[in-house]
Amino acid sequence: MYAIISCGGKQYKVVENEIINVEHLDLNAGEKIEFEPLLIGSGEGSIIGTPTVKGAVVSATVMEHGKGDKLNIAVYKKMGGHHRAQGHRQPYSQIRIDSIKK
Repeated sequence: MYAIISCGGKQYKVVENEIINVEHLDLNAGEKIEFEPLLIGSGEGSIIGTPTVKGAVVSATVMEHGKGDKLNIAVYKKMGGHHRAQGHRQPYSQIRIDSIKK
């Protein structure tokens, strides 16, 4: 069984015991979080929510927080001798999907 959840403006396809990185959550490591799935799929078919599947819950545990790989941003203008470099590391939260209940 799998589910589609929405977190941080993005959608993720998850299965039980999967570990995924999502946008940073303001929770401590070890805390539980629940999502209302947008879709639940299994071998028999899919249940599509409008906008979420009523009564269904995806439970997850926050594992840790971190920062992603560095993205280098470079700006160059050929005539003015203008150079600028900047870096960015996006914070994330790593969560483990504990259960998917219809």
